[in-house]
Amino acid sequence: MDYDVIIAGGGNAALCAAIMARREGARVLVVEAAPKPMRGGNTRHTRNLRCAHDEGNGILTGPYPVDEFMEDLLRVTGGETDRELAHLTLEESKTLWDWMEAHGVRFQPSLGGTLSLGRTNAFFLGGGKALLNGLYRAAEALGVSVLYDAEIVDLFIEDGFFLGAQVRHGDRSDYMPGRAFVAAAGGFEANIDWLKEAWGDAAENFLIRGTPYNRGGVLRLLLDKGLQPVGDPKQCHAVAIDGRAPKFDGGIVTRLDCVPFGIVVNAEGRRFYDEGEDFWPKRYAIWGRLVADQPDQVGYVIIDSKAIDLFMPSVFPPERADTLEALAETMGLDPAALAGTVADFNAACRPGAFDHTVHDTCTTEGLDPPKSHWARPIDTPPYYGYLLRPGITFTYLGVKVNADARMIGTDGKLSPNLFAAGEIMAGNILGKGYLAGIGMTIGAVFGRIAGREAGRYVAN
Repeated sequence: MDYDVIIAGGGNAALCAAIMARREGARVLVVEAAPKPMRGGNTRHTRNLRCAHDEGNGILTGPYPVDEFMEDLLRVTGGETDRELAHLTLEESKTLWDWMEAHGVRFQPSLGGTLSLGRTNAFFLGGGKALLNGLYRAAEALGVSVLYDAEIVDLFIEDGFFLGAQVRHGDRSDYMPGRAFVAAAGGFEANIDWLKEAWGDAAENFLIRGTPYNRGGVLRLLLDKGLQPVGDPKQCHAVAIDGRAPKFDGGIVTRLDCVPFGIVVNAEGRRFYDEGEDFWPKRYAIWGRLVADQPDQVGYVIIDSKAIDLFMPSVFPPERADTLEALAETMGLDPAALAGTVADFNAACRPGAFDHTVHDTCTTEGLDPPKSHWARPIDTPPYYGYLLRPGITFTYLGVKVNADARMIGTDGKLSPNLFAAGEIMAGNILGKGYLAGIGMTIGAVFGRIAGREAGRYVAN
């Protein structure tokens, strides 16, 4: 088997790279660790990508200029981003809609209860699997080869120059030479032992929303071969999800969107953060880390009947009771502690005009932590509760790249033929925090760049 460009991974970033490299004339192999029915990494679970645009188009409900996108990104990252690469990503995102449609992807209006993203995010018709199917069809029609159930177990790199990869598939292991390599194999979120290096024993209690195949093997090889790391190993896209979700691969449906409409307490029945700090699309991804820092890595959302219809219905039904004390008993909380916390919260709520679509005037006074918006007394039975656990989507530790998606060595030198795209390099842009849909944006933008540059390198 003789290929010009070898791509590790089989999701959005990898397929965008494969299509672009093939369009440059390269012979392309995609090496996907998962079997075919599970192909696509975390892309299988996605619903949308965030893209800048100057005007609405009938599906996107209004303009989302690059400047506003950048303000949103800087807010959630606290400025911890490579601004050059961030600006490149947001500018290039303006072209993603047309490019994806040209490669078989279709879009639909956002559904109700999906974080109010109809203006900023393009939703895939059929979700992430339909997106993948469209990109795979486009790639295979161009002549891209795909090897499933295959693991890259070694990379042959000399002085930052890629020579080939050792690939294990089935009962054999083959050396595959290549002229360029694109790493698009995701992070290490499914590797609990690696997570424990950063988080300690608390990581044993984490749930992994995404694919069980992202164990970080390619990332570890690259770091061991002298490529420069970027990002904090403890930073990640971590969402507070339903505590009854499976250990791996629960996907986006396990997320709970009810936090802004109630309160969240820890195992001791105490609140620990402002549930109404900002709109949920800009804050939902901090709650996994918040819960991870609580005793036993759990939290509990408490809402009443006024809020039960304001968010996307959950996969698992909530616990329900006619009194707070009974709800606490059901959820394993101290009834007196929960009742006291709710009483203090209710007393601190100030009258306002409730409107979950804006930063409304319903707030608390004299409460620590406060609730800045959407604060209404929890006083209308029946009462509902959800158990929360940290749900890890992907990790931010990755490899440092430049604007051409080329990897950079620990010596500061650019590799001529090593490229990266997607979660494995997202830490260049996401120092911390997250914006709904931006992971897909980074993957698509840098996937296209990596594939194009790898193909041009081969051609030259």
